[in-house]
Amino acid sequence: GAGKSNLIAFFRLLRALMEDRLETHIRTHGGIGDLLFGGRKTTSEIHCSLRFGPRGYRFRLEPTVSEGVLLRDEARYFRGERAGFVNRGWWELGDSPDGSSRLAAEVAGAGAEAGYGRRVRDAIRSFRVYQFHDTSPTAGMRYPQPVEDNERLRTDGSNLAPFLLRLRSDHLDSYREIVETFKLVAPWFDDFRLRVESFGPREKVRLSWRARGTDHPMQPHHFSDGSLRFLCLAAALLQPDPPAAVLLDEPELGLHPLALEVLAEIMQTASGRPQIIVATQSPHFLDPFTIEDIVTATLREGETRFQRLDEEEYAAWLDHYRIGELWCKNVLPGGPIYA
Repeated sequence: GAGKSNLIAFFRLLRALMEDRLETHIRTHGGIGDLLFGGRKTTSEIHCSLRFGPRGYRFRLEPTVSEGVLLRDEARYFRGERAGFVNRGWWELGDSPDGSSRLAAEVAGAGAEAGYGRRVRDAIRSFRVYQFHDTSPTAGMRYPQPVEDNERLRTDGSNLAPFLLRLRSDHLDSYREIVETFKLVAPWFDDFRLRVESFGPREKVRLSWRARGTDHPMQPHHFSDGSLRFLCLAAALLQPDPPAAVLLDEPELGLHPLALEVLAEIMQTASGRPQIIVATQSPHFLDPFTIEDIVTATLREGETRFQRLDEEEYAAWLDHYRIGELWCKNVLPGGPIYA
């Protein structure tokens, strides 16, 4: 309840804005009143200011009487030299009463200004918030999926089988890395059997596989929930063409402690290709990381406050305790506070 999931949700809102579906996104999440902290009487607007190296982007969201939103004061930032000119500062793009981004429209145009905001727009549009919580018997990943749905791993992992099939065909090294990583937590696993089947006019592929020591074809329902979640996480983190940022919301759910350690190792290896942001409530998951990798979220006086930890401040503690233990002892911020 400190605000971790709100931060993750904000990245979904950013992507909706760059894909010209902000109004739809807000309405499907209860209207702008539900996005304003404490409602309209407490919060009058949402203000955002982002920096991407020498580039930047900012805007304000104001509510309308019909639970819609007005996009105000949209602006882009550039610092550096371009086409022989030194440019430093904010360039105002103005207001948008219908909630459509003027930055996205500018980049889509053919004008000379399009290049200034293109990298910002492209980065935001590539953000992926993955949440693989639904591994129930009716989850899409447990059923045959259209073979054409293979370009990007869906945020719920529902197209995992066609995505892996494309990697096996076009990016064999990445496919093998995912398979070998999965074997670290599932030593009984041998390889996938990704065969295309005809379903009338459609061709689909299912997540069938082989276990070691048997040639009996195993089906998606033979995967445990934790195994399937870990497989999706490995595919998201080890994909050959990752998005600018990968965001994971509570990936520890249903995972064996050993799988958490392997997941942390994958994240450390993959970090730098995409930026990786993880919201977690697991003290055990913190232990493989350095303390400076961690940002705590604390609810103070009605506000979520994010704080990056400083190793020097906790050096004496770290000589005797693991990071997760320090959180459980309330040495680190972000633990429970009782009035």
